Amino acid sequence: MKIRILLGSVALVGAGVLGQTALAQFGPPRPTGPPPPAEQAAPIDLTGYWESVVTEDWRWRMLTAPPGDYASVPLNPAGQKIAKAFNPAPYGSGFTETIDCRAYGAGGVMRMPTRVHITWVNQNQLQIETDWGEQTREIYFRHQDMPQNAPSLQGSSFAVWQTPRNLAAGFGRARGPQPKPPTGKMYVVTDNLAPGWLRRNGVPYGSQTHVTEWFQTFTDPTGKHWFDVTTQVVDPEYLLAPFITSSDFRQESDSSKWSPHPCKNVAPAD
Repeated sequence: MKIRILLGSVALVGAGVLGQTALAQFGPPRPTGPPPPAEQAAPIDLTGYWESVVTEDWRWRMLTAPPGDYASVPLNPAGQKIAKAFNPAPYGSGFTETIDCRAYGAGGVMRMPTRVHITWVNQNQLQIETDWGEQTREIYFRHQDMPQNAPSLQGSSFAVWQTPRNLAAGFGRARGPQPKPPTGKMYVVTDNLAPGWLRRNGVPYGSQTHVTEWFQTFTDPTGKHWFDVTTQVVDPEYLLAPFITSSDFRQESDSSKWSPHPCKNVAPAD
């Protein structure tokens, strides 16, 4: 399992993505005794039903783009060759026909136009289910709970809560309304992945891929609850640089719009 190694070096990667200011504000809480269960320690509530809201990259997220359309993905020559060889014939057209399970691996699933259902399996394990693709991600907060599985589409995910430090300084001292301090984030590292796709038109990532995610919640001016997930995909096999996206999900009141739609393991073209 490579996750322990990743966690030791994640500060270097995070510095390039979030910047020094973000790293100064957020970090793992300092232990003051036996840690509480992850559910009890959670600084944000991610549970419930959520709908992906697609406001950008519509042609890649809502449709199956043509072969070789990998704009904004930093593919190396090997990755470009695979993307250009994509055969759209088995998939039909548009959003409602056959979808390949490789597009719903951990490297791309949170970018898909889907609903997710997030629940606590137990006090130290979070579960993310999708209706489109019918995938289930298991997020573990304790190393000892993580099973030793073979590589898979969803891989092995380890999470920690990141909470702001020194929040008292700077708040409540000036006159007038004060901004609310940030509450925290869920930081997830995923490896042990089977090869998958970053987009439904066969843009690839390989078995050496590491996925890093930051989940945070917010409330819009109308009172609706959202979460945003920033995803960084690092793949030495097919990418020249990290591929970074940010995707938004709006909370739904119940499961009435939940619409399961299975993916299919479509054989690659010869």
